[in-house]
Amino acid sequence: MISQFFVLSQRGDSIVFRDYRGDVLKGSAEIFFRKVKFWKEDGGEEAPPVFNVDGVNYFHVKVVGLLFVATSRTNLSPSLVLELLQRIARVIKDYLGVLNEDSLRKNFVLVYELLDEVVDFGYVQTTSTEILKSYIFNEPIMIDAGRLPPLGPAAMFMQGSKRMPGTAITKSVVANEPGGRKREEIFVDIIEKISITFSSSGYILTSEIDGTIQMKSYLTGNPEIKLALNEDLGIGRAGGRSGYDYGGSAGSGAVVLDDCNFHESVQLDSFDVDRTLTLVPPDGEFPVMNYRITQEFKPPFRINTLIEEAGSLKAEVILKIRAEFPSDITANTILVQMPLPTYTSRVSFELEPGTVGQTTDFKESNKRLEWSLKKVVGGSDHTLRAKLTFSQESHGNITKEAGPVSMTFTIPMYNPSRLQVKYLQIAKKSKTYNPYRWVRYVTQANSYVARI
Repeated sequence: MISQFFVLSQRGDSIVFRDYRGDVLKGSAEIFFRKVKFWKEDGGEEAPPVFNVDGVNYFHVKVVGLLFVATSRTNLSPSLVLELLQRIARVIKDYLGVLNEDSLRKNFVLVYELLDEVVDFGYVQTTSTEILKSYIFNEPIMIDAGRLPPLGPAAMFMQGSKRMPGTAITKSVVANEPGGRKREEIFVDIIEKISITFSSSGYILTSEIDGTIQMKSYLTGNPEIKLALNEDLGIGRAGGRSGYDYGGSAGSGAVVLDDCNFHESVQLDSFDVDRTLTLVPPDGEFPVMNYRITQEFKPPFRINTLIEEAGSLKAEVILKIRAEFPSDITANTILVQMPLPTYTSRVSFELEPGTVGQTTDFKESNKRLEWSLKKVVGGSDHTLRAKLTFSQESHGNITKEAGPVSMTFTIPMYNPSRLQVKYLQIAKKSKTYNPYRWVRYVTQANSYVARI
């Protein structure tokens, strides 16, 4: 059981606070924030998600810059409480559409109503958006999503300066369109986070994809949905719910998942036959399927690094990235980082002539080179030259004291696994019933590292 729940801003302001049991001091939010802000134990830079102060257990997760926190004096399962915090954040976002400090403050009455239904005297009752609709009576005060900067998941579906079709990211599941009507639509997002490690010679040492098929439904009456995936989809070993063995190896060139699991609403009767998922989607956002792939795949970027000494106190770094995806696809918000020797005192940068939308920086506090690219078109090459000045002579191999090079990026409408939604079928209520369907793909870097 939890004793308290509260949400803090990045400044430490308490936006929402609910005390369920009264066995923890009221100043716990201030104690928590002070502890997190000045965390120095074990030389760590950030506080762990669970810690204890004066007999009180603190559990916290960070969601779009907000701290969701629970306290308890009892010995609870950390994974259970952290999952609860994530689900509370998801439910609040489902009802408000936009999850940020402004939306929480403007909808505090609705948020407290939700919290009272989700948790009763410290015990969890339900975190289902669909079930909660029967008990929630306040209407959300909508925030103008057009004024919001792209933050976190909201930025995933930006293609250049244009937003991808649909408003699933910033739309409430209970609010209607102007005029009182509800727009019938459903969103399916295939989100893949890739982890790759390159050797110094450019060979792939490790590669993995953590993927999810995320759905958000705005269909009235919750009609049955059929989601068809690749017919050549194979499962490498037993996975999913209850150890069900989906059987099978797949043929050459097929999409092979190491393992996967499904949402409780998914029926798997025909999955083994034609790779079709049948479900009645609950209201709100939920993961239809999570999967993992370690099969070799083509990396979206290649990284080449060269370090040359230019005297006793100087060296030059040449960084080159090549986009390996098709030319009709554009990657966004690319950031390349490289740790430099600790005795680096100054760095000067040289970009290619005519370069637009690229910035460079030397973070002197942690001796790190940063190269930011706003957009990268598929098939293009980009090069950065950095001249390093040292405060002392290097007594070893510079390549051993620098690197590795890491990248973060987002690539809309691209997924390296080749997993696809072949069709999305919705049970018709009438001949004129034809909801909007949006299927979107996005790839993000989870850990993209190149050794020097």
